[in-house]
Amino acid sequence: MINLSSIPRSRAFVIGACLFFIAFTLVPALSHSQEIEARTYSNTPIGINFLSAGVVQAKTNNYSLTSEVMSLTHIFDAGGQSGKLTLVLPYAQFSGSKIIGGRTVNASTEGLSDPLIKAAINLYGAPALTLDQFQDYQQDLIAGVSLAASVPWGKYDDNQLINVGANRWFIQPGLGVSKALGPWRFELAGAGIFYTSNTDYMGGNSLSQNPVYSTQTHGIYYFQNTAWISVDATYFIGGQSYLNGNPISGSQENWRFGTTMSYPVNKHNSIRLSASTGAYSRTNNSYDLYGISWQYRFGGGL
Repeated sequence: MINLSSIPRSRAFVIGACLFFIAFTLVPALSHSQEIEARTYSNTPIGINFLSAGVVQAKTNNYSLTSEVMSLTHIFDAGGQSGKLTLVLPYAQFSGSKIIGGRTVNASTEGLSDPLIKAAINLYGAPALTLDQFQDYQQDLIAGVSLAASVPWGKYDDNQLINVGANRWFIQPGLGVSKALGPWRFELAGAGIFYTSNTDYMGGNSLSQNPVYSTQTHGIYYFQNTAWISVDATYFIGGQSYLNGNPISGSQENWRFGTTMSYPVNKHNSIRLSASTGAYSRTNNSYDLYGISWQYRFGGGL
């Protein structure tokens, strides 16, 4: 933990600005705003639920952020097409050290991170089907829209330079398409992430950030036992940050590549592994990310 009381105020602003940029490189990695998520636009029988629990870790050379994540997804009928609603509850630990201005700055904090609410509704090509009806479904082209929101309920202390809660909202509208070619699914999606300001940063200062715009693509191969593996790529740009209206970071521009694999244990349970890495970063804020989770499927006639 870092407390501002031991740091001169002017120097605290400089350190805080640097650490803010480091922290918000990693924190979005474990939230929704910069993740590489395959199968957002897909079809699943209505009434089915997915309960998931796992661990995700993002690391740079100096800092690491580990998060234990639980999520619940429900598949529903959205005007004749399938939709899904997801609630994500993360608990995070952030730690590390870095030399800033000739001074070694150690950071350590943990607690509940900001919960996420995510919805994706298919508009075409993914009819709302029961489990029995779904047996005859063959995907062709799916098009849909999505919306995610981060709720600022995570642990936050305005006397700390680093927090696992952001004390601000973000919303992320998106759209995407998925095309089936034999056992393959090819997805292309785009989104914009829009942030409110944190008006209680370091004793009542205002911390703000420009929108981040992203696009991602996935090639997903399905095996006969319903296991699947994807190769993923994402590009995002924007997100310049400001302290009281003064810029403290440049605009981001990043390429990330990754892979995800889901393997069924039985009809109710599956294991998911994921990994991604930064391939290019204009602002030198790349990180590596690894995750493992267990998913339990229930409801909908299973």
